[in-house]
Amino acid sequence: MTLTAAWRQVLDRATPASPLRPSVEGLRHALEQALAGEALGAAQGYALMEATGTDLTALMLVAAALRDTGRGERVTYSRKVFLPLTNLCRDRCGYCTFVKAPGETDAHTMTPDEVLAVAREGARCGCKEALFSLGDHPEWRYPEALRQLRALGYESTPEYVAAMCRLVLEETGLLPHTNCGVLSADELLLLRGVNVSMGLMLENVSPRLLERGGPHFGCETKDPRVRLETLTRAGELGIAMTTGILIGIGETYQERVDSLIAIRELHRRYGHIQEVIIQNFRAKPRTRMAGMAEPTTLDMARTVAMARLLLGPDMNIQAPPNLNADGCQVYLLAGINDWGGVSPVTRDYINPEAPWPEVARLRQLTQETGQALHERLALYPEYVRNSAWELAPALGRRVRELSDEEGYVRKELEAW
Repeated sequence: MTLTAAWRQVLDRATPASPLRPSVEGLRHALEQALAGEALGAAQGYALMEATGTDLTALMLVAAALRDTGRGERVTYSRKVFLPLTNLCRDRCGYCTFVKAPGETDAHTMTPDEVLAVAREGARCGCKEALFSLGDHPEWRYPEALRQLRALGYESTPEYVAAMCRLVLEETGLLPHTNCGVLSADELLLLRGVNVSMGLMLENVSPRLLERGGPHFGCETKDPRVRLETLTRAGELGIAMTTGILIGIGETYQERVDSLIAIRELHRRYGHIQEVIIQNFRAKPRTRMAGMAEPTTLDMARTVAMARLLLGPDMNIQAPPNLNADGCQVYLLAGINDWGGVSPVTRDYINPEAPWPEVARLRQLTQETGQALHERLALYPEYVRNSAWELAPALGRRVRELSDEEGYVRKELEAW
């Protein structure tokens, strides 16, 4: 896409030259490069994260234009059930209320009967995705967790996850997507055959966040090198992955940019990053970070727009609507093309204080910005259309049953 005369006039009005704003030419150059389809570097990303006022307006305009070039007017979501298979975990992040230790109130590992009951209700309500979320290898820290797994007939959490994914797929037809945590190549292979896609949030590439007082202090699985290794293994194995960054946890603007560039480089190598999430930190009671300020709507919009310029027009970029219910439409104006998973059955167990919007409300919010809401599977349409991503016969058959020729959910199967 070239920078037309009309767009140049827009940028002239949005970013007028001023001796008080010497960086405006650098900003304009970055916006023009992005519109011309040129990749931006870290220094340009840093400059974009400084945008305020009319500069921010211009950044959002260009991000939305890029989104429209690559994704058109379609905004997607996935209708899902949320299955918190176990909230035991070997780590305790400074902002997390999901994770419990054995013996704590609400510590729980779902039984197969519990998993099936929720999945069947989801299928009855028109869901297509079974989202499995869980703590990372709790059996490596807690003997109680290992005893519990063995009582169920398994030696590891990934083994149990794989069995429950297969159970849900065979009994209900829901397509499993597992937020997998840090996994070895063998564990990824085990899950690949029963998951249509998988997820692992990078969160941030800065090792500084692991230091004492930081959000990831004492959390082995949040070492960015370890998470990048898992994402790399997934690419080598041909697994479609969701990843992203968590903003507002003490990182700098530069570290946000560095994290997105790391994701971009992984995708360039393997083509397996199907979605990038920009997620805002929420302060929760009874956590180490309960008193920390949350990102503002404008900070989220700036980061979303910057992500669009760094990642390009074709990347699927999501920001969760339930974590900013009053301001989430701004994300559309800043360049997202996806709302993520929405459940009519289960709450968001990671952020239980933030209910998902009704699909009808989500459609209204989307239409008010001039776009149209479409239901997708846990595997994005472009990956559905590419048969190389059909990694197991049962998954491939079910994907074909649910999807149309463009890779979206068949119209007659959409649950309004």
